[in-house]
Amino acid sequence: MNKRRVVITGMGVVSPVGNNIETFRKNIMNGVCGITPITKFDTSDLPSKVAGEVKDFDPAEYNLETPFVRRNDLFSVYAMAAAVQAMQGNEEGWDENRLGVYIGSGIGGFDTMMREMHKLEAEGPRWVSPLMIPTMIANMASGNVAIRFNAHGICIPVVTACATSTNAIGEAYRAIKDGYADGIIAGGTEAPINRLSIAGFANAKALSKSEDPMAASLPFDARRAGFVIAEGAGVVLMEEYEHAKKRGATIYAEVCGYGNTCDAHHVTAPHPEGTYAANAIKMALDEAGYQAGKDVLYVNAHGTGTALNDSSETAALKKALGETEARRAMISSTKSMMGHLLGAAGAVEIIASVLALRDGMVPPTINLNEPDPVCDLNYTPNKAVKADLTIAVSESLGFGGHNGAVALRPIK
Repeated sequence: MNKRRVVITGMGVVSPVGNNIETFRKNIMNGVCGITPITKFDTSDLPSKVAGEVKDFDPAEYNLETPFVRRNDLFSVYAMAAAVQAMQGNEEGWDENRLGVYIGSGIGGFDTMMREMHKLEAEGPRWVSPLMIPTMIANMASGNVAIRFNAHGICIPVVTACATSTNAIGEAYRAIKDGYADGIIAGGTEAPINRLSIAGFANAKALSKSEDPMAASLPFDARRAGFVIAEGAGVVLMEEYEHAKKRGATIYAEVCGYGNTCDAHHVTAPHPEGTYAANAIKMALDEAGYQAGKDVLYVNAHGTGTALNDSSETAALKKALGETEARRAMISSTKSMMGHLLGAAGAVEIIASVLALRDGMVPPTINLNEPDPVCDLNYTPNKAVKADLTIAVSESLGFGGHNGAVALRPIK
């Protein structure tokens, strides 16, 4: 079977720096920080007090009715809002049996689990909601989006921790390329900002304890001391190229490579030498036909701001690209502006990469004021940079050793 080309024809985002593509684009290119003190609950007894909260989110803007919002966990609501954006103007022209959904979540309905557990302990089992299970399970974002858009094709949510939505988009790319679908609504969603998640991540020594939002998420900086938890969703509509042309769809970029490996090293720590993350990055770039010395590469780094991640990721990029090409690459961590959206991070960062390619502009790594000598590549400190980019790769590294990378090119 001839491999088919795969393009992105729709995008939607809900994030700490904007709840639509244009606001998101403007803010990441201007280096706006979306990290703020937590407003959802009292943090006085918690070690971490800032987060990337979604702001000014109005479900009605996305035609989400009140009953849907009330009976679903926030992770599903965010996913639906992002999917509605991605599908705007793209609702027609589909064989319903050839349209699929791959929207993953690293955790699923965390708030629902907490709420119903409190009911169980305080009032007894008969008061636990009969909707608890279909509300909390991580596949329900995909299920709800499939119902909304009458997508009867393949529907597979991915769960690979912080690599979730990079893997979801990568696996959707392969499914379309190999002829199993004409289009897939793909991405990730997460609503993890609650007392339990913060206590858990903080006690695992993963979260920043800085109370200053401008000194909390510090990828590749010598002062980095943990990631900042965040919420939101990113969704793209992926489509076979000829199908998109026939529909007259707007094409934003071509997905042209995917790599997926596992460190098989530790449940939380990345492989210190970055060997297997490097393999995933190289797989994606090789499939995309990356040409050393010729292509102008943008890398949207995982860049969490944890001590181990940023040093091992620097090593991974050098292994994947070679020392010379790694130093030529233009790299940034958009987590510096919005924190870490866990299962939604990869999709939001792939959208940032699409915008970088489209606009010829590399978003910055903000607050990178004291570069770590170990992290010695071009991480685009503090200000966006114009560049004639010809290729981008967005990579994600998840607990459990999951590594994913997706390569993109401007459409030709």
